[in-house]
Amino acid sequence: MLRKILVLLECGVLLAALLVVGSAWLQHNALQQPLQLGEEMLLEVQPGATPSGVLNRLQAEGVIDNAFWLRLYWRFNLRGPALHSGEYRLLPSQSAREMLGLWQRGEVVQYSLTLVEGWNFRQVRTALARQERLQQRLADLSDAELMTRLGLSGQNPEGRFFPDTYRYVRGMSDEDLLKQANARLEAVLAEEWAARADGLPYREPYDALIMASMVEKETGVPEERGEIAGVFIRRLRIGMRLQTDPTVIYGMGERYNGRITRADLREPTPYNTYTIDGMPPTPIALAGREAIRAALNPVEGKSLYFVARGDGSHVFSSTLEEHNRAVREYQLKRRADYRSSPAPRAAAESE
Repeated sequence: MLRKILVLLECGVLLAALLVVGSAWLQHNALQQPLQLGEEMLLEVQPGATPSGVLNRLQAEGVIDNAFWLRLYWRFNLRGPALHSGEYRLLPSQSAREMLGLWQRGEVVQYSLTLVEGWNFRQVRTALARQERLQQRLADLSDAELMTRLGLSGQNPEGRFFPDTYRYVRGMSDEDLLKQANARLEAVLAEEWAARADGLPYREPYDALIMASMVEKETGVPEERGEIAGVFIRRLRIGMRLQTDPTVIYGMGERYNGRITRADLREPTPYNTYTIDGMPPTPIALAGREAIRAALNPVEGKSLYFVARGDGSHVFSSTLEEHNRAVREYQLKRRADYRSSPAPRAAAESE
């Protein structure tokens, strides 16, 4: 009797060992199997999706076999953070184990959108609408409704977002990206405000942001930003109108066709600094850190005028007589490729 029991035990142990070895072999084969793909595939994982559900879907689509063994491997060997939503790039050369490694590390495909210095908010909204992989939650909202959705009710959106390159993954929304851009702007503005020069004619950081937007639109030459800001600050201090063309253009809105006439300079709008005293009521564009820093640390000097040379740079003058000479030289005898500021930069949009 004892001998029979021992034989049965030995058989049970042997059977268990065979099952363990067999299971390990099946799981190894499942992990090493190549993904059955003819070309690259972007696997979209929705928020809340589980590894088991995604593996079952891939088996149903014929991308993998033996999803059961892969589910067991994930459950007992890769327990940890939840599966990140987004897109995973799967390649024909990858194995199922490598795919699970991507999931474990959360290596989702990232995309980027660049908000460019000098853009107005209309251009920002257009760029957002072109991002097919962003959820479009704001497209049908007015500017006022959009700002309310962002928690910025009552604020004008112009200039409230920091120009930079922002990374995002599928599943994020235009709302998420604008919240990042606004938070970044507030952080940069606070940092630069804390390091501002003394005696500036600003009541609050927002005034500096308005000034920075005008500096941004007037020049893209880094070493000139402080000088441009210095001219504007000195004009404000003596009660002289700013008379800067970018504010006229902004006030014209979509009527602007690439040129300003004398009638445009005389037309009263809230933004026409040829007809209003002081600064316009809001920024006129996105201002980068260097323009904000220039607005808060203007270059000291006596110049009250500047005129574009035609290559993107400017001539600065302290007297109207000097300024008129510069106008005659650079404005009345314009070169064929004349431009008042550097050529505009396009937004970089890439994965």
